[in-house]
Amino acid sequence: MLKSLTHTNFTFPNQTDYYQGKVRNVYTINDDILIIIATDRLSAFDVVLPQGIPYKGQILNQLATYMLDKTQHEVPNWLISSPHPNVSIGHKCEPFKVEMVVRQYLTGHAYREYKAGKRELCGVKLPDGLKEHDKFEQPIITPTTKAEQGDHDQDISKEEILKQNIVNQEDYKTLEEYSLKLFEMGTTLAKSRGLLLVDTKYEFGKTADGKIVVIDEIHTPDSSRYFYADTYQELQDKGEKQKQLSKEFVREWLMKQGFQGKTGQQIPDLPDDFITHVTDRYIELYEKITNQKFEPLAYNSIESDIKNTIDQFLKQ
Repeated sequence: MLKSLTHTNFTFPNQTDYYQGKVRNVYTINDDILIIIATDRLSAFDVVLPQGIPYKGQILNQLATYMLDKTQHEVPNWLISSPHPNVSIGHKCEPFKVEMVVRQYLTGHAYREYKAGKRELCGVKLPDGLKEHDKFEQPIITPTTKAEQGDHDQDISKEEILKQNIVNQEDYKTLEEYSLKLFEMGTTLAKSRGLLLVDTKYEFGKTADGKIVVIDEIHTPDSSRYFYADTYQELQDKGEKQKQLSKEFVREWLMKQGFQGKTGQQIPDLPDDFITHVTDRYIELYEKITNQKFEPLAYNSIESDIKNTIDQFLKQ
């Protein structure tokens, strides 16, 4: 079995809470600081897959840190420090119970809904005659409710969010503005690297003093899709599949194995060659988007290295 980091079991001074998400482990310190450890767990269709993906946690955490640093002057975020490639430390926030999904192309979930005959997605009307991966005239926002652990996120419209008072009108306006601003910045950066930012999700929260900030990774392969810009139009004109730098190819592989996260379906094991392929795709995106060479960490002492690094940070 290929080595990967799938679990941590730490206890830190003044720790007040612990939560294991689908792919990250979250430790709370003094009820106001979060320590997030990005593991190599892989989720798809809201299910954690049986095997970890080597270096995935390191790649995603470093890419998220890179993106948050690039955008913090326009949109504030929760991050204080990333003292280890697998670790982010930041302010604890009260999360909004919606995810802001921004789409520029008819891809993934949006296309599956469109193909099923729907012409309205989260309150946004879609024209007839579109084909998979066609570009929208303008980016659209298709929010989802933030699911409880183990549940699936659900599409929801802006009108329903406001009607149910999930988010108040003033805050929702800020979420929209921040989401579109982040998407524009992500699109510009992607273009400079020869990529197209297809769609992405953003999560926001409020700090103790009421400031709205980004509280999750942005523009990573787990939260976003990318196409290659130089081949997009040619492939689209021919009706051929787009080459994606995202997690969508994992979902496509799972669907070929008869798995979509539905009740009663058996989660397939990932063969070693497929796991290696997934790692290679994550590294490709990291190097493409950051224009930096990925430097993998050795796994022989990674847990103790993470623990020692966090202990040193907390002493400061």
